[in-house]
Amino acid sequence: MCGIIGAIANANVVPVLLEGLLRLEYRGYDSAGLVVTNHGLQRVRTTGRVTELSKLVAQQKTEGFAGIAHTRWATHGEPSERNAHPHFSGEDSRIAVVHNGIIENHEAIRLHLRNKGFEFLSDTDTEVIAHLVAFNLRQVTDLFKAVCMSVAELQGAYAIAVMEEAHPERIIAARNGAPLLIGVGKNGTYVASDTSALLQTTRDIIYLEEGDVAELNSHGYRIVSCLHNQLGEAVHRTIHESNLSNEAIELGPYAHYMQKEIFEQPSAVANTLEMVLNAQSISPNLFGSEAEKIFSKTNHILILACGTSYHAGLVARYWLETVAGMSCNVEIASEYRYRDPIADENTLVIGISQSGETADTLAALSYAKKLGHQHNLAICNVPESALIRQANLRFLTRAGPEIGVASTKAFTTQLASLLLLTVTLAKMRHKLSLGDEQKIIAALRHLPVALQHALQVEPQVKIWAKSFAQKRHALFLGRGVHYPIAMEGALKLKEISYIHAEAYAAGELKHGPLALVDSEMPVVAIAPNDQLLGKLKSNLQEVHARGGELYVFADADSQITQSENLHVIRLAEHAGLLSPILHTIPLQLLAYHVALEKGTDVDKPRNLAKAVTVE
Repeated sequence: MCGIIGAIANANVVPVLLEGLLRLEYRGYDSAGLVVTNHGLQRVRTTGRVTELSKLVAQQKTEGFAGIAHTRWATHGEPSERNAHPHFSGEDSRIAVVHNGIIENHEAIRLHLRNKGFEFLSDTDTEVIAHLVAFNLRQVTDLFKAVCMSVAELQGAYAIAVMEEAHPERIIAARNGAPLLIGVGKNGTYVASDTSALLQTTRDIIYLEEGDVAELNSHGYRIVSCLHNQLGEAVHRTIHESNLSNEAIELGPYAHYMQKEIFEQPSAVANTLEMVLNAQSISPNLFGSEAEKIFSKTNHILILACGTSYHAGLVARYWLETVAGMSCNVEIASEYRYRDPIADENTLVIGISQSGETADTLAALSYAKKLGHQHNLAICNVPESALIRQANLRFLTRAGPEIGVASTKAFTTQLASLLLLTVTLAKMRHKLSLGDEQKIIAALRHLPVALQHALQVEPQVKIWAKSFAQKRHALFLGRGVHYPIAMEGALKLKEISYIHAEAYAAGELKHGPLALVDSEMPVVAIAPNDQLLGKLKSNLQEVHARGGELYVFADADSQITQSENLHVIRLAEHAGLLSPILHTIPLQLLAYHVALEKGTDVDKPRNLAKAVTVE
């Protein structure tokens, strides 16, 4: 969601701050700002894009050797300049703070500080942090200690960076529940919420852990753990060399990151499957050294996820039940954590997240552990993420950086990894013969090529997009394992084109949604040539008979004939278990080209953020 970058060096850090903010734009935001030390704290804030902030910085000739900067995604208070970060500790501008996350007890702290004479100038929970640090600084006269005292009083998730006007030679950073990392450079020290923001200066990265408070200066850093609400001992955190490349996060020849990431899916899936494409069998060790022992005890699966990752889990449920003969529940993480479910020690809990920092998924996994679930698996795209560190077992999807807010390649690589898990469990439960395993491995080897073929429907999808862009609502239909794919297609359309779209299991049409069907309600159907095709054709006739306009993605041999108000785009032959992965591609392309026709912001849709690090 929000983005943080800070820098302290022996040269002007403003270009570093602005470039870092540009690289954090993909996270989603509505305002931006920075503060640098220049004979005091010089602050510049604006609503809108980082480019507007850059213009203001140039006009005001802002520069300094230390600074912190932020892109804000509104939680408390409307998008406005007064609510933009950084926030000061009052009129004396003595303390400056930037913050990601949500402070849940901000109202109580606000009341306490108002009674102490502090004046609040914004509607944000972040301003509470600035005043709290200033208040505690009166007691201890050292910013580092004041920050440690302050974070001990905060409830919620946060990553913060703090500067003090009286001592501009340092930045204090703290993390609890939201990602934050330190960059160690030759000419300075840096802090950011995302590795991509620091590639311009260094690849040497330290990932702060829960409760860490760090002091940065131009020649180094120190880290102390305040996890137990007290100033602890200095701790050592390993320096990692990031393998993220500038090329991976640059747009290249594409018009948008979403387009780039749609077309990267053949290679992303190939990278995810690399360890099995040349193998003769699929091993439990793909999921960790303890996987075989844990899987042998597993008789039930519980999947926790949000949004697109939740849809991947729904597909996996079909696979696990059909192929592995295992019962599986899929839970929306934000709902699961507030229920009283029954724990089973033989359940494997799977957390799925692209970023590995999704607050609800992390909290749901922690809750599952408290309930007594002993074994868990993280499926994630970010190797150093909190989800990976929290899990017993892990599988990295290796999709590469995904910048577009609407997830594309992360979804298909999640599906590929979940299919590997299904095959592994099926083998261990003696539900899969050697011959069937070999057929699945052969299909996986062919999958990157099949995805490349699926991308070739783009010219036909562009034609559909022209008429779709004029509509205000759409229905998406699927049956069986393709119903969650219909859900994902509807999500993509509404995310980036702002057209209201809903997905239904096609058999549910007659139970209510059919009342919505008319000539202005396009109906998208996924029609693979599987055992449910005959049932789906009957559902399509229900739509056609009521004057609805159908847009059908079918396999080459589905025998659905194009006619008036019935449009058909054909993919390749039915891909069996892999069919949901292939049918995802045209739905992504449809959403993308409809958004282009409507002129919306494809990569940064309104009101949304990439990494959802708040509840």
